[in-house]
Amino acid sequence: MTVIDSAHDLGHTAAVFQRNVHCVLGLPFDAVDTSAALRRLREAAAARKPTFLSTPNLNFVVGCRADRAFRDSVLHSDLSVADGMPLVWVARLLGIPIRERVTGSGLFERLGEPGATPLKVYLFGGAKGVAELACRRINERGAGLVCVGYENPGFGDVEDLSREDRIARINASGADFLVVTLGAKKGQAWIERNRARIDVPLVSHLGAVMKIAAGNVRRAPEWMQKGGLEWIWRIKEEPALVGRYLGDGLAFLGLLATRVAPLAWLVRANAPARQLLRSAAIEETESWRERVIRPRGAWVEQNLQALRECFSRNALKPKSLRLDLSGVTHADTSFLGQLVLLYGVRNRLGLKLSCAPVSQSAERLLRYGCGEFLMQDGER
Repeated sequence: MTVIDSAHDLGHTAAVFQRNVHCVLGLPFDAVDTSAALRRLREAAAARKPTFLSTPNLNFVVGCRADRAFRDSVLHSDLSVADGMPLVWVARLLGIPIRERVTGSGLFERLGEPGATPLKVYLFGGAKGVAELACRRINERGAGLVCVGYENPGFGDVEDLSREDRIARINASGADFLVVTLGAKKGQAWIERNRARIDVPLVSHLGAVMKIAAGNVRRAPEWMQKGGLEWIWRIKEEPALVGRYLGDGLAFLGLLATRVAPLAWLVRANAPARQLLRSAAIEETESWRERVIRPRGAWVEQNLQALRECFSRNALKPKSLRLDLSGVTHADTSFLGQLVLLYGVRNRLGLKLSCAPVSQSAERLLRYGCGEFLMQDGER
């Protein structure tokens, strides 16, 4: 096992824990609007900074509940935005500052607006002929995006789709943004498999973007998008989606009743007094076997800086790391978001993280926030 501890990686890790991230139904979401997300993507492209964008929607949430690798791919992302109005509604109910839906299609569309330095895009995936058509239409528009290549790799498994020649063509294109369309689970898995080999700074699986760019599918009117009715439009455009939407909707109703409603009561009806927030503290100890972090007291978005710095110091430590949450008296979704980020950093490096023991308050937060996996051994 190799742990990278260069100044670059330490700086990158520090930046990870400064993200304003909240955990919603077990996944991390950056509290950003479309403009802020666009700014981060453009800055990353200009600096050639590797950035994995995930755009979880309700289908992601449901799929990640049953698929650890799928869930971990979102936890490993550098920017994760709420691409679904049900997730925005849940955020509002929980008091999370996510005010708008940030869609992958919307980001791609806005990146293509004239005025800024054009971004070079490479399209990978899609049905036969779709990537070629999308590439041609993007270049015909001649605005903020230039398509510098495309490939329809077919329907092989992730290993076959990761052949050296395919990666070489992507890298040789000089693209700024790699758009992958292989189906959500396979697309996220392909990015996880190849992100270290890809020289393109921005990479994301954007399911419908290629079909929209090609003109094969139209986006819903804005009023339907904002009203949470885009699923009706998508079924009209792609009737095969009806089964998926029905299954996701039923699963969402169950999560609302058993997870979201209890969590809303836990974090909003039991908010601690300000003086309790000031008394929160962290103890760090180390033995030959493990390093232990013990946060104590009440932790919410307003007093997380000490925790952010603590996690940043310890995220890359090769020794086993344990979070003792027995002294946590109250916490919110931003505290849980920091736990998820720490798990994501260490999980990606194959490092061990465990949470034990946990107080009753912390256990409820983890259970209702769909973060039960944090109470299990974090080692692959």
